[in-house]
Amino acid sequence: MTQNTPLSRRPVHEVTHRVQSSAQLRAQGVSAAQTAAQCLPGGPWQQLLPGVYLLHPGEPTNDDRVRGALLYAGRPPAGARRTVPAQSGPGFGEAMVTGLAALALYGFSSAPPGIALHRIDVLVPRTRRLRSTRFVQVTRAAVLPRPQRRLGVPLAPVERALADAVASLADASTVRRILTEAVRGGHCEPASVVRELNEAKLLGRAHVVDAVDALLVEGRAMAEGRLYEMVRTHRLPQPLWNVELSLPGGSFLGGVDAYWPEQAVALELGARSPREEHVAYAAEREHLERLGVTVVRVTPKQLRDSTAQLSVVLRTAMMAAEDREPAAYVVVMPR
Repeated sequence: MTQNTPLSRRPVHEVTHRVQSSAQLRAQGVSAAQTAAQCLPGGPWQQLLPGVYLLHPGEPTNDDRVRGALLYAGRPPAGARRTVPAQSGPGFGEAMVTGLAALALYGFSSAPPGIALHRIDVLVPRTRRLRSTRFVQVTRAAVLPRPQRRLGVPLAPVERALADAVASLADASTVRRILTEAVRGGHCEPASVVRELNEAKLLGRAHVVDAVDALLVEGRAMAEGRLYEMVRTHRLPQPLWNVELSLPGGSFLGGVDAYWPEQAVALELGARSPREEHVAYAAEREHLERLGVTVVRVTPKQLRDSTAQLSVVLRTAMMAAEDREPAAYVVVMPR
């Protein structure tokens, strides 16, 4: 059989994609025997992965490998009711690309495609009995996240892709680069990355902890810059920056990122790690509010996306000071 010989009523050159699953080929009238004949040595096709074929004799491109990995991981499990896929349908099922490959497809410069797509991690349900093979590494999740799509390719959310990438990396500098790029590039906030790394039980690795500490410093510096810009752009009164509040007798009340003493309004930037978060902050805020200090807490994401609304919240808090009892006197010291 030659390359130009039609395999069925549909000529080969009419096949939509260079990479097809066996189910997709059958739906187009190509039998298993015909597929095997096309994949003989010197033939025009080749088997890329089990049940997945590259309809071209040359080296697969990065796009070919990504599509092939998703078709392999997205095939129906054994015994499941099979539906006939449309010729142009993706056939990816619930599978999505994760790890370094996903970061490369998100455009991370620290995950160049030439390296990152050499191995493609795919995320599938934990119940799937599917083996890693060739360039495909199968990762399982009890609950799959909602995928993000880039040019029709389903990708794990950046935070999950980062965690899966970090799990496969032992090089501290690479871990630090990809985490830093995630924050500097605006892909996600430090707190959400740390949360995902914690859920993946990766914070026990020394090189990951070091990278996370650097990530939090980086994220806080960026958030503080946005905070200064918000005050300037929206012409809010200048606060006292980065101060500690205490009672006249010396009892420490807590540190805040900005404080307007005339209105007794404090702003707390929520960019701490989970180890410092929640309990200590809640107690600190409750103590300040009992003394008549209004505490406004903002997140780095709000500073990135909603500065106009935040400025309104702060102005409202300052205006409300005129209608309430004066706050207790507190001592303000540089932090």
